[in-house]
Amino acid sequence: MDLSAPTLWWVLAGVLVAVELATGTFYLLMIALGAAGAALVAHAGAGATAQVAAAALVGGGATALWHLRRARAPRSAPAQANRDVNLDIGSAVHVEHWAADGSARVTYRGAAWQARYAGSGTPAPGAHVIVSVEANRLGLAPAAATQAPSSATARG
Repeated sequence: MDLSAPTLWWVLAGVLVAVELATGTFYLLMIALGAAGAALVAHAGAGATAQVAAAALVGGGATALWHLRRARAPRSAPAQANRDVNLDIGSAVHVEHWAADGSARVTYRGAAWQARYAGSGTPAPGAHVIVSVEANRLGLAPAAATQAPSSATARG
């Protein structure tokens, strides 16, 4: 059984897609696009040099465009302060007393938690908002200080 050039390029594209699904490396999809482009050029009857050039141009171009797109995208917050990762971010807690070192014990979700002050200035008792979760310690900022920027972000 003799496989044609287009068939080999399509098989390569399929293998690259399967490897991408197993590893999660999105760039492999861009290289698979290059293999698909080479398969189309092979279907058109072009020679091996044109097929390899098409694979390089399409795959390399798609990879470069994807890299530029990702480089220009805004970075997300670190996982410990990202609401998309941790749904506790933004929840309200009440602090009865701050220790001199900026730590406190708060009750949140029916359990006692260690907390540290993550706001600016001197910590004061009262309403606070969770701004980060690091292991079993909550990072807290005053509720009034965190509401103003989030409402401005929602409008923008």
